[in-house]
Formats: sequence, structure tokens, C-alpha cells
Amino acid sequence: MTPLRQRYIDDLRLKNFSPGTVRVYVHAVAKFAQHFKRSPDTLTREEVRAYLVWLIDRGVSRSYTVLCRNALRHLYQDTLKRTDWLSGIPRPKRERRLPVVLSRDEVQRLFAVVTNLKQKALFMVAYDAGLRLSELINLRLEDIDSGRMVLRIRQGKGKKDRYARLTPGLLELLREYWREFRPENLLFPGAAANKRYDLATPGQLLKKVCRKAGIQKRVSMHTLRHSFATHLLEAGANLRVIQQLLGHDKIQTTALYTHISLEELRAAPSTMELLQVGRRSDDPA
Repeated sequence: MTPLRQRYIDDLRLKNFSPGTVRVYVHAVAKFAQHFKRSPDTLTREEVRAYLVWLIDRGVSRSYTVLCRNALRHLYQDTLKRTDWLSGIPRPKRERRLPVVLSRDEVQRLFAVVTNLKQKALFMVAYDAGLRLSELINLRLEDIDSGRMVLRIRQGKGKKDRYARLTPGLLELLREYWREFRPENLLFPGAAANKRYDLATPGQLLKKVCRKAGIQKRVSMHTLRHSFATHLLEAGANLRVIQQLLGHDKIQTTALYTHISLEELRAAPSTMELLQVGRRSDDPA
């Protein structure tokens, strides 16, 4: 490992970034250096700009381009002390894409075909508590508080602790799961008792179950979280309550996350019906 890479890693750790964020930032900087076949400290601001344009030309997603820009900003501003080096380089405009959401009927069909109790409990916690995948696979038995009917989320996104709701039906399912599998520490261990699930595994399992249920949508574990928030909104839950359940800092994030309730769209009057009403009102008496 080069001294520059080690210093960069140390700086990220001092800023209290998670190990996962450190890993992806280091990988992004390594790909940048490989592109020019030179050490990043010998490259110019224009070469940084050219690399980000090259990523866009290749059709790389906006989120990955922003990730690379952030990784390089921390490298040049914090580690190499080139203040405001990237401040003049535009940030890619946010893409406004609606998330994939399962209907209530599709959620029911999904759980109807799940025969493995561990998988059923895993998917149900993701859906009924609205958890992120990283929060889900890090849950421990001691995080289940049946007295207060909450799940304790340790160091979720942004390295923040929070509480998620625990409904009576979910608690009963988790008790049934515990009686059969007897997890010792992690609620949903991977191949070994104290080993976490690989991040890709739950999503792969979910895709198989959705195919079995005849669901053609492109799903991921985050789809269950999207569906949780959308179904609460459609049921009339207050947006600020949903914000707290999702663990969002800003209400604007929740509004974008849950997008527009389909129930509200369906409740809007039909323009064709309005035309018919107008026509009838013009008819002679």
C-alpha cells in the first residue's frame, strides 16, 4: 500500500466514515489513477474534470459519478490540501426516477409463496419495519424490544441509532422463527452463526420468490422499503410519521422517497368525466 493511499484511508477514518464508505471511496480513487496510469497527486484539476466527463460519456449512473466526485474531493481537499479544488466542477443533476413499488396484492402473493421461515421473517422485517438492507443484516436478538414494541437500529445510515416499529404480527412471526432456528446473536446470520449475510444474498433470494409469485417487476430488498413507505402513505399515515419510521433527517427526502400516492392519483377526477358533465350542463332544459 502506498503512503498516499494509507494517508487517505486514515483521513476518511478520522472523519468517522463507515468501513463500507472507506472501501468504495478507495476503490473509486484507484480506478481514477488506473485510468491515467499515474498517481493521483501528479494529476491536474482538468484531468479530474475530464475523468468525470468520461464517466458520463460511458453512460455511468449519476449516483456513481457523484460517488467518484466525492471520493476525489476528499482526496484532494483533505489529504492533499488542495482547497476548493473541485468546487468549480459541476455536480451532476439529480435524476428524478420513481422507485419500483409492489402493490398490496403483490406483497400478499410474495409472502404466500415463501416456504422458508427464515426468508419469510427476513422479508417481513424489511417490509413491515421499513428497514434498509444494511440495518436488517446487522439486527441482533437484543435489538428486539417487545416491551416497547420497537426494533433498535444500531448505527444506521449516517452512523445514527434509531428505533423502528415492531407490530404484533411481526413479533409473533419473529418468535416463531426463533423457536425453529434459535439464532444466538445476529437475528439473521449467514452461513455461520455469527457471520452476517452477504449483502447480495437477500436480494437474490427475493428475486427468486418474486418469480415464483409471478411478479415481473425488477425488485431488490429496497423495493420492500419503498413499498412500506408508499403503502403507509396510501393508508393515510402522516408524512412526518413516515419520516421518523424511515429514519430520514429531512421531510423533503421522505416526500421524494414515497413520491405521489397512487390513491391520490386515482381520486383525481377524470378529465373525460368533466367534459361529459360540462356537456350535460349545456344541454337545453
